[in-house]
Amino acid sequence: MATAQIGRGRNSVRLRRYNERLLLQVLRRSGEASKADLARRTHLTSTAIGGIIQSLEESELIVYTGRRTEGQRGQPATLIDLNPKGAFGIGVRLDRDSIETALLDFGGQILARRVHEGTLPSPDETLKLVLEDIEEVLKAITPDERERLAGIGVAQPFNLGAWLRELNLQNPDFRAWDDVDFAFELGEAAGLPVFSENDGNAAAIAELFYGCGREFDDFIYVFMGPVIGCGVALNGDCLRGVTGNAGDIAVMPVPPSRLPSAQAPKGKWDLLLSRASLSALGRHLRHSGAEVNCHADLERHIRAHHPAVEEWVEDCIDALAPAVRSALCILDVPVVVFDADVDAGLVDLLRRRLAQALADTAPEARGVPELVRGSFGSDAGAIGAASLPMFFSFSPRAELLGSGAKSTEEMRDGE
Repeated sequence: MATAQIGRGRNSVRLRRYNERLLLQVLRRSGEASKADLARRTHLTSTAIGGIIQSLEESELIVYTGRRTEGQRGQPATLIDLNPKGAFGIGVRLDRDSIETALLDFGGQILARRVHEGTLPSPDETLKLVLEDIEEVLKAITPDERERLAGIGVAQPFNLGAWLRELNLQNPDFRAWDDVDFAFELGEAAGLPVFSENDGNAAAIAELFYGCGREFDDFIYVFMGPVIGCGVALNGDCLRGVTGNAGDIAVMPVPPSRLPSAQAPKGKWDLLLSRASLSALGRHLRHSGAEVNCHADLERHIRAHHPAVEEWVEDCIDALAPAVRSALCILDVPVVVFDADVDAGLVDLLRRRLAQALADTAPEARGVPELVRGSFGSDAGAIGAASLPMFFSFSPRAELLGSGAKSTEEMRDGE
């Protein structure tokens, strides 16, 4: 009997937590709303909404923004919105050639940022640098606001020491990174909860929480960076897989490139990242005599319509379209969100070419997904990392309603 009572209590706590996050999601997607609006959109009773609003107000996650007067009869409705200062997240994005640390508020705005360009140093050196950067970005908020930190998100490519040949990286030695749990070490040193994902998943989570997720619960997210990244959103949650690499289309096998700049693969097949990535674009531009040392150089050549850019785009789409079509056949989602680390017109050009290629290869009785531009561009990495503590702390994920095994949040909260 006691066990049943405990179970009912735990289920009640789970349901209450889920409903609080559901209400926050409605506000995040639609903006300010009245209690009646929230009750209608969440299908909760007015009594339940009142209790949740009181709890969220005490936690300073919402604010009252005014009263609605237009089209109203009787007493004007009080309007409620998210409090941008209600919570904060720190994001740490690690890549083979850069380190970025950012502070994000509950509204999704970057308040402070620190960036270091150059080959990723050893884990010990990186930890020291990141801890210093965290202290710097935290100067953007008050001591009281620091009490509302949801935690730190770490976004990084898994298997940092792999595929260096395909990425034109000859000298770096990242083997030490294969033997360290950087997120754990950072959490121990910083004294804050740390949430870790690969960079593709993190950027997809940013879209779910702050970007296209306001409209879509199901999509494939593709990000064109030095390596092509991907994440999968299903039912408003991120699909991780057993090792956290679900959606990693970068290592999909593709036929070898026909570009003269391409390296010959070791076997019959090449990897998608060797054809569809900014590393491949930079390699082809350099092969054509163009100077490329940074993203600004890439954008300059894209804007100038350098012939090598068009050659690469054709080769990229030739490999990318079948990979995306294969993913759509398995996942059956209606939307592909596409973004990139550089722009100058490249994002829209690739979207148009990809949409046409997907239409040309659509099987009978299968349609073409909606191709949506991503929300964050070159900020996707930083916002993705900083979104992790926000998403895992405030998103109404279905596992919160589960029973039996502890959810991720319960284990983190020590319940």
